[in-house]
Amino acid sequence: MIKRILEKELLELLAFFPAVGIIGPRQSGKTTLARMLMEKYSKKSIYLDLESPTDRNKLTEPEYFFKDNIDKCVVLDEIQRMPELFPLLRSSIDKHKIPGRFIILGSANPAILKDSSEALTGRIAYQELYPFNIMETGFENLKKHWLRGGFPDAYKQKNISRTRIWLENFVTTYIERDLPVIGLDASSITLANFWSMLAHNHGNIFNASNFARSLGVSSPTVTRYLHFLEEAFLVNRLIPFYHNTRKRLVKSPKVYIRDSGVLHYLTNSLDPSVLPLHIIIGASWEGYVVEQVKQIIGKKLGMFYYRTHQGTECDLVLAKGIKSLASIEIKYSSSPVITRSFTQAIEDLRTKDNFIITPDCDDYIIRDNIKVCSLQTFLTRHLQEITSKLK
Repeated sequence: MIKRILEKELLELLAFFPAVGIIGPRQSGKTTLARMLMEKYSKKSIYLDLESPTDRNKLTEPEYFFKDNIDKCVVLDEIQRMPELFPLLRSSIDKHKIPGRFIILGSANPAILKDSSEALTGRIAYQELYPFNIMETGFENLKKHWLRGGFPDAYKQKNISRTRIWLENFVTTYIERDLPVIGLDASSITLANFWSMLAHNHGNIFNASNFARSLGVSSPTVTRYLHFLEEAFLVNRLIPFYHNTRKRLVKSPKVYIRDSGVLHYLTNSLDPSVLPLHIIIGASWEGYVVEQVKQIIGKKLGMFYYRTHQGTECDLVLAKGIKSLASIEIKYSSSPVITRSFTQAIEDLRTKDNFIITPDCDDYIIRDNIKVCSLQTFLTRHLQEITSKLK
């Protein structure tokens, strides 16, 4: 059993809020984490899977059910299947407002937040559970984690063939069932093609017109597709950092497939002998680093990229508000070199902390204000140093 970093924070929230929501992609480990919380939480708990007809029948009269279990913590899994419960949850909480009455799990961000934002305002705290990150699996497993991704059932398979089968079924289920449930009204063929196109353009500037022409739909429709995939926790959109308005900046987002295992499945590079030779490897490593940083810093800092029309570029900018704090270049190389583009970006952004992150190398200063380091060193040391300056 891999211990989840979020566990401690969730237990603290349960001691304060009447309801705690855990949201994230399907199969990211929400149910397993909820069961772990039920074992460690001081209050007795009862678990209901709202995709189970048997458990749904128990809520035929939800007001009576909540009243009968007023002394327990009720866990409601896949809450988006019964959005009508949100007003009843508010009523039940207001009648008996004590901490830790409900744990809500869901894999459809738009549905959950829309239905609960008004009904449970001030009564619930939400946390997003990502698939395993490298801090949870251990840096000694970096190659395995990067190749297979962080979804528990994909990561833990005995061999890569079983991982591939799991990811195939995961992608198919999202296309044929989960995305339509949250309102993405497109054919399964169109969604499959769009997701595959995103994977092959992983880490590049998103051009809606190009995608629209290939899919035979309008640009606004493509943008809506992207929005749904982002809200379903499947893609990450990195927006540009607007620091110097005198520069002609690229204003479209860069888009990444969030889970590296899903990326490798969609690009046919899910093999330890294929990935090092595949054209996707540089972009894959960049997206992997971006995702790991995102999971660690949460909402403490903003994450952006920087690019001008003259070619000046920085893969990742960490900022607090309008102030840029760190410029980061991400390289799949054990002996990276400093590009003129990165040097110019540092001058434009005026950042004091600048890094080149590689998979595995010693930590050394390559120039006065630029450090080369491994992902492990950056996450465990340098990122903490950057965030500590905010206090």
